[in-house]
Amino acid sequence: MASVEELWNKLKSAANCKSLLKKHLTEERYNGLKDKKTKFGGTLKECIQSGCLNPDSGVGIYACDPEGYTVFSDVLDEVIKDYHKVDKLDHPEPDMGDFDNLGFGDLDPSGDYIVSTRVRVGRSHDSYGFPPVLSKDQCLKMEEDTKAAFEKFSGELAGQYYPLDGMTKEVQTQLTADHFLFKDDDRFLRDAQGYKNWPAGRGIFFNNDKTFLVWVNEEDHLRLISMQKGGDLAAVYKRLCTAIKTMEGSGLSFAKRQGLGYLTFCPSNLGTALRASVHMKIPNLAAQPDFKEFCEGLNIQPRGIHGEHTESVGGVYDLSNKRRLGLTEFEAVQEMRRGVEACLAREKELAAAKK
Repeated sequence: MASVEELWNKLKSAANCKSLLKKHLTEERYNGLKDKKTKFGGTLKECIQSGCLNPDSGVGIYACDPEGYTVFSDVLDEVIKDYHKVDKLDHPEPDMGDFDNLGFGDLDPSGDYIVSTRVRVGRSHDSYGFPPVLSKDQCLKMEEDTKAAFEKFSGELAGQYYPLDGMTKEVQTQLTADHFLFKDDDRFLRDAQGYKNWPAGRGIFFNNDKTFLVWVNEEDHLRLISMQKGGDLAAVYKRLCTAIKTMEGSGLSFAKRQGLGYLTFCPSNLGTALRASVHMKIPNLAAQPDFKEFCEGLNIQPRGIHGEHTESVGGVYDLSNKRRLGLTEFEAVQEMRRGVEACLAREKELAAAKK
């Protein structure tokens, strides 16, 4: 394993590297941070390893643990401001909104345009470090703590937990077919030690209806995902919020920092740590030369349905909120809702003009 000094020299000599790590980890900051350590045992080395080994990284830096955001704030704060395009770090306190008065329901009652709707959040236990500093025993203990919280799920959230370790071939095949299974094949995450002790402590919980699932120790400690066919954003959002509140009520405490919101392994996801999205048929809008600019003006990110950097299939796009930091959870969902409604109205206009 390379030392922090060797990694730093590698980063300095990477001529074509355009990562936020390279931009913001100056010599002065490096010297000020290289000998620091968090209460979890995290160091600068764990934070920068992936970005130094992969000069084609976009961000290039991870937090070694929740306290890393404070100990290594000299570089992480600058990366966060740059990535999230904010001038100051003053993320508001969490606000999920008033469930009885959300102001939205089904965004496409006809069912002609929106194929499916999904809202997910990342959460981290505040009493555990992130993957690079976790021992196998800590991974397994965290998994046990999480499973105990799953026991509190009832009604439509009730379901079953499937650990990756010892998973049968049949369950593996079924979960792959459902697109529920996650893998250990991302080189950036691997070099960040995101797959340390794999598959120990990892698994998937999902409810009986398969409309709610939790990834345990994939990249973040927890990824909670609520989803269903069609455009009923209110139902999807309420289900997710109920699950979060149930887990908090079970005694779990999630890592937060004032001004940054909820903390995640990668600084690109923190804040609300929320991504609300629809898969939507917009063949006419997508064919417009200003499609990307139209979406950008709405703070919406369009991408192919198989994730970032993929192409659309049959005019169906994944549309999601772009902003995670500097607004509440409810505001993030409202921003996505307004963007989707604007895209839907424009698609209808363009379709009518062709007739």
